[in-house]
Amino acid sequence: MSLTKKEKQYLLKLARRSIEYYLDSGSILKLDDKEIKKETGEDGFKKLKEMKGCFVTLTVHTALRGCIGHLLPIQQLYKDVIENAVNAAFQDPRFPPMVKRELEDVHIEISVLDIPKQLNYKDEKDLIEKLTKTKPGVILKKGFHQSTFLPQVWGDLPEPEEFLSHLCMKAGLPPFEWKKSIESIIFEVYGVEKFGE
Repeated sequence: MSLTKKEKQYLLKLARRSIEYYLDSGSILKLDDKEIKKETGEDGFKKLKEMKGCFVTLTVHTALRGCIGHLLPIQQLYKDVIENAVNAAFQDPRFPPMVKRELEDVHIEISVLDIPKQLNYKDEKDLIEKLTKTKPGVILKKGFHQSTFLPQVWGDLPEPEEFLSHLCMKAGLPPFEWKKSIESIIFEVYGVEKFGE
């Protein structure tokens, strides 16, 4: 999916509006098709109605304030943006629910995800080489444990060993589980279309 500047700006405004609406009413914003069409045109309307997974990331002065999303498409993109913006602001278990005074300092970033694909690799060295080459979003799965990092996390954790160790810890596994159990872990990778305010 390739979104135009106008479509990206609309989704960012929609994310902010959804958080404001929830702060005021305690309920999820509902839109009608006419509004989306008016704001984005016929082509934009079609794109925003496509089934797409996305993440909404909130930061305050570059520090993470909330990040929630869906790895797979479960609903239309504009609805996923609304739901994930509200959940990032109020349901991320790492942070207290947002209060009104925080809103003016919040920076919003949206990542629209490609469908994840399983990564095939021979061994630890091959895994690291493949991840380092493209620096994709990564999903780790082992039994009931699962976690993901968006591609932009490579900016904070550029070393692949450190990236994978943190991914294990996020999934509730020991940091070096990716080395120890490399044959029983599934890694999936994905790209994103990322844009922010």
